Amino acid sequence: MKVAIIGATGFIGSRLLKEALARGHRVTALVTHPEKLTPHPNLTGVKVDVLDEASLVRHLKGHDAVISAFSGHAQKDIYDYYLRGIRSIIGATKKARLPRFLIVGGAGSLETAPGVQLVDTPEFPAEWKASALGAREALNRLRREHELNWTMLSPSAVIAPGRRTGKFRLGSDQLLVGAGGKSEISLEDYAVAMIDELEKPDHPRSRFTIGY
Repeated sequence: MKVAIIGATGFIGSRLLKEALARGHRVTALVTHPEKLTPHPNLTGVKVDVLDEASLVRHLKGHDAVISAFSGHAQKDIYDYYLRGIRSIIGATKKARLPRFLIVGGAGSLETAPGVQLVDTPEFPAEWKASALGAREALNRLRREHELNWTMLSPSAVIAPGRRTGKFRLGSDQLLVGAGGKSEISLEDYAVAMIDELEKPDHPRSRFTIGY
């Protein structure tokens, strides 16, 4: 497939890029710093500003799908910048008439109990709250979206570098907790699940989650 990945040099985006290339997909990496990309025969790096919707439209046209790993963590006002970026990305994806839109979600909007989301619990880390609230608002926006064929994949509470095992559980809106009460997933297995979804769409117009 011909896939665009927004934020392909980031924490999660870099793993999505590696997994997509390993499976033979042709990838256009839409990033702030293309010079950070490792050259690959199936990779094209393009410098973009996610807030420039017209530029995004030009670079997205002709792709089979786009995966957004945009986070906004490098900005001072993470919440506002993230939401402006997501609005631009969604608008550009629709104008470019892409068949698929996949997006990296957050764990904060997953339920720890009926009606209780992780981001609203006292234990949720303050340093991640702005991005978690932004990701929750992005999910709410997508759920009101009638034109776009979207899918969001939320990680477990902890996502970190680890092993690519290919063995994990998938869920919907509830936080997955494994043995010992831990909610975790490796970056590598998260990427496996996202590219699996790219290749075989099992969660159209919905959010799903992953964990051990």
